Amino acid sequence: MSKLCCIAVFGLLLAGGMTAGRAELAPTTINNDARTATHVLNRVAFGARPGGVERVRAIGIDRYIDEQLHPERIPDTSMAPRLAGLSSLTMSSREISEKYEQPLLQARRERAANGRQNGQPQNGQANGDLPPPMQDPVQQRAQSVVLELSEQKLLRAIYSDRQLQEVLADFWFNHFNVDARKGQDRFMLTEYERDTIRPHVLGKFRDLLEATAKSPAMLFYLDNWMSADPAGPHPGGNAARGGFGRGRFGAMPPRMPPPRTGTEVGGNLKQPPSAGRRGLNENYGRELMELHTLGVDGGYTQKDVTEVARALTGWTIRNPRQGGGFQFEPRLHDEGQKVVLGHVIKAGGGQSDGEQVLDILARHPSTAKFISTKLVRRFVSDTPPQALVDRAAKRFADTGGDIREVMRTILTSPEFFAPDAYRAKVKTPFEFVVSAVRSTGADVDDAMPLVRAVNQLGMPLYQCQPPTGYKDTADAWVNTGALVNRMNVALQITSGQMRRAIRRVDLPPDGDAMIARLLGGDASDTTRGTIAKAATPPQMAALTLGSPEFQRR
Repeated sequence: MSKLCCIAVFGLLLAGGMTAGRAELAPTTINNDARTATHVLNRVAFGARPGGVERVRAIGIDRYIDEQLHPERIPDTSMAPRLAGLSSLTMSSREISEKYEQPLLQARRERAANGRQNGQPQNGQANGDLPPPMQDPVQQRAQSVVLELSEQKLLRAIYSDRQLQEVLADFWFNHFNVDARKGQDRFMLTEYERDTIRPHVLGKFRDLLEATAKSPAMLFYLDNWMSADPAGPHPGGNAARGGFGRGRFGAMPPRMPPPRTGTEVGGNLKQPPSAGRRGLNENYGRELMELHTLGVDGGYTQKDVTEVARALTGWTIRNPRQGGGFQFEPRLHDEGQKVVLGHVIKAGGGQSDGEQVLDILARHPSTAKFISTKLVRRFVSDTPPQALVDRAAKRFADTGGDIREVMRTILTSPEFFAPDAYRAKVKTPFEFVVSAVRSTGADVDDAMPLVRAVNQLGMPLYQCQPPTGYKDTADAWVNTGALVNRMNVALQITSGQMRRAIRRVDLPPDGDAMIARLLGGDASDTTRGTIAKAATPPQMAALTLGSPEFQRR
């Protein structure tokens, strides 16, 4: 293991210096060599599988990129058998609530009635880790919803032929982050990712924005489902119009906490003494502008935050304890005039007030710039080239926020193929585990050990507490301990320690072949020398996966 630690520390030393200085941009003609194909597979996909580089070169890199931009044209029939055992994936939130949440609530009520408290935090594990094995089968079943969702995320990323779709599903979920540990959100996330995020990853940004705004998972996570006009209730909001009445909140609107800052949304905070009053909740309005659209420097003020929150009052959840969907409730809505970023929203608009807000934000120049910057950072460099950001933002504006066309601009740009973009990005723990399994040709029977591996590397899936989501820049993931842990995971994957998870791996026969396949032939003399000292093929593979070159994409 000392060799493993040695190369892990070496990886840390090289983490900031593997790329060359700023180089001239690549020509607009795309080279069809192995190095370029490797680069494309490390960005458009989660790395190459055995034979992947050869396939991309055979069809042409430009054609491969276009193919990935249209996932609906790619048959992906192999995924259904791999996901067949994960029964909750196809359920609605209502079905999940009936099967998993309601039995858990009933069990808790019975324990309370018997004077025996559960002892486990009700909003999930206090430390953010996946729970240890539990004796209570009801709790095990309830926890399985997020675990199955995590397994499918890994399996799709490893095996789906629609790789860009999977990369963007990861990107957009992280952009519109929801934490599974906040109360009922763990029972809403399956529908959130499946029906809210995935259908829109290459569509119009405005459609994706509205889908998230109306998602019960987001409404619950950022507390907008409780937000109400303090002067309400207003007349006319009866069961016939919106289903609001006794049995959910009672005859009056719910009593809500005062607005909290964007960082105070973890679900584990104590409320201030004034938390009992009814009123406006600004959490979602703030994050909608700061994190989802305009960006922190996007030109909005605190007054805009308040006005957006007013426009979104009444956007709530129908029967949240039963997995209900979006509902607009007039009795909670502030019907007065609002002014958002200089745009007047006339009084009496009802639900359309919030929809007008989404229109304003989606077409704002700051949104085009902010979204383009994040996409360029994800696909090109931690320091996004400003010229490419500007072109992507212009394409965003010109196409009405067409994500597919913005992605085409980025993935066919000279900056994307520039020499200094090659291996310029450090892999997140999720990307590392997925790319390690893909590169070794591993056949995964059970993804649960891989879920635990990602968790151990510091990135528990669907459990990022702040609404910012996980960072995708090197500073968040590069340190000595993290690199040693990655090496240990690599050894588990290649040595048979994950027998329950991995049936077999397809390892090259020697160091040169290992470097050729796993690293695209790109290895320093130090890396080659370290790999050559390995005693066994599994350790050789682990050292290759733990090398500085493999940590980067």
